[in-house]
Amino acid sequence: MTPSPTAVGTPQVNPSAAVSGPGPIPNTLGGARSIGHKASSVGAGLPAGTTTTAAPTTPRSTVTPAPDPPRSTAQPVRAPTPVPPPVPAPPKPGIPHFSKVVVVLMENEEYSSIIGNASAPYVNSLAAVGASATQYYAVSHPSLPNYLALTGGSTFGVTTDCTPAASCTGGTSVVEEMAAAGIGWRAYMEDMPSPCAQADSGQYAVRHDPFVYYNGIVAGSCGNVVAGSRLPGDIAAGALPAFTWLTPNLCNDMHDCSVATGDTYLAGIVPQLLGTLGPNGALFLVWDEGTSNLHGGGQVTMVAAGPGVKKGYRSSTPYDHYSLLRTIEDAWGLPKLGNSAAATPMGDLFP
Repeated sequence: MTPSPTAVGTPQVNPSAAVSGPGPIPNTLGGARSIGHKASSVGAGLPAGTTTTAAPTTPRSTVTPAPDPPRSTAQPVRAPTPVPPPVPAPPKPGIPHFSKVVVVLMENEEYSSIIGNASAPYVNSLAAVGASATQYYAVSHPSLPNYLALTGGSTFGVTTDCTPAASCTGGTSVVEEMAAAGIGWRAYMEDMPSPCAQADSGQYAVRHDPFVYYNGIVAGSCGNVVAGSRLPGDIAAGALPAFTWLTPNLCNDMHDCSVATGDTYLAGIVPQLLGTLGPNGALFLVWDEGTSNLHGGGQVTMVAAGPGVKKGYRSSTPYDHYSLLRTIEDAWGLPKLGNSAAATPMGDLFP
């Protein structure tokens, strides 16, 4: 009889039998074993009576693992590139507190007719050892508006060389501000016939005496506007005040006479004035107007000298008469008059 296919080489399993554990495990020796029971006698590889113990199994977790977070497609955020702090601008040059100030006014010469002119050896030597402003300009023509600008910060609407009158007058002057601050001043007018003279006389030109155009000075300070003949004695006596103004006569200021004549005059008086300045004083030698119309009144010479001034310095910064006034105001903490408030002080001329 032909054997049944299930009778050859394949152990029979009763489907109705109760099975403990995970079920039959195939045996390469042709039999089967049940974990946790005695081995089957068919093809058993273990001695009879030997039992095996099932390895402990880890129960499967019923918790569904959290899905991985979605990958971001955004570009990584880069740290901002550090921005260096701005470099502060260098401080503007300051104006020292002058021990004394002297202002000397000359007349009607363009810068090019003084600087480099062999007829003005003293002025050129002073410029070489002191500080000069090579781009300095008068503000108007003719003379009087420039004198008013230097002393009051404005031309006050004056456009001629008029004599003092209600229609030809200034407002407040810088020397009145000095007096209010307790700073002494005196103006020396060469060849002036009497204090506060308000009319031309010989070589005295009233238009070159700005102080008699200020009503406050005429009313109460004429004792400070004196004849130039007093100057040598005051220098010798050490009696010059903190602020000194000098207007030479019409010949010595180069108005009616030659550049050489004016230079000789300066060579005699300026060294004496320099000796009065004290430890930190400054003398300003300046021309009222030039012969051109550059910047209103022409390019003129302005030389500063004295212990408080740089040596051998040439400034190319544009300045004008309002700048000189502002420099004096800043040095002594005075109120800014008129256009001087917007002017550039000449701070680079000082150490």
